[in-house]
Amino acid sequence: MKLFADSACDLPQSFYVDNNVHLFPLRVELDGKEFDDVIGIDVQKVYDEIRNGKSPKTSQVSPEVFLYAFEELAKSGEEGLYIAFSSELSGTYNTARMMREQVLENYPDLKLEIIDSKCASLGYGMVVKEAVRVRDHAYSFEDVVARTRFQAEHMEHLFTVEDLDFLAKGGRVSKTSAFIGGLLSIKPLLHVEDGKLIPIEKMRGRKKVFKRILDVMEERGETLSKQVIAISHGDDLAAAQEMKEMIIERFHPVAVELHVIGSTIACHAGPGTIAVFFLNELYPEAL
Repeated sequence: MKLFADSACDLPQSFYVDNNVHLFPLRVELDGKEFDDVIGIDVQKVYDEIRNGKSPKTSQVSPEVFLYAFEELAKSGEEGLYIAFSSELSGTYNTARMMREQVLENYPDLKLEIIDSKCASLGYGMVVKEAVRVRDHAYSFEDVVARTRFQAEHMEHLFTVEDLDFLAKGGRVSKTSAFIGGLLSIKPLLHVEDGKLIPIEKMRGRKKVFKRILDVMEERGETLSKQVIAISHGDDLAAAQEMKEMIIERFHPVAVELHVIGSTIACHAGPGTIAVFFLNELYPEAL
């Protein structure tokens, strides 16, 4: 079966190549030029430009890209699964559904499932990685879809940002809150609820918000010692490593994965963001 994912899952380009996953790159606009995320622009350049005062924009995958890929899938006769970036944060999922319907008109036997992950960044990435793992164990198409849906539905996102202004520009917090946050060094703790970014609480200082992240992980996570926990960071490896050490010391997970936040998410969250991802429920049958 063929797996599809888009670049908002914040996995490196090598992942797609090594695991036979078709990448749909979202697009980044910088200095009047448009680039394909992951394959057309270096994420470090995006962070450098943001720090220099630039405000890059993002756009979804074009309909033509979906149309071509889905037609090729239909011609091959393979089964396909596209795991999409949260529909609450991008129009990509809905565009893909429309293109699937268009392809079905000419290829009624097309077998393509499209899942709205309701996830973002490496939380989304961990859902994609689970789909790869189950596919590679030669499970049925239906089992891969079911396990992927479960993983997406139970993926927790906890994150904090260095500068509230980035979220304010995207309408995630009010501009007044952003101003007060910057003035008083207040850091927000946010999560993802039904695909939307939702503030939970605010604290003064990063150390307090890091400790609170651990507390919420303990409240929500199921058997964290049996999980692979993921951390993504906005070009702040030192802070991510600090978070990783705190998680290992407290929960002793199977592993902790660390990745930089990719260009698409970086444009909206900004440098210094730290995000942690884990499951609030484990699949009842271990693979």
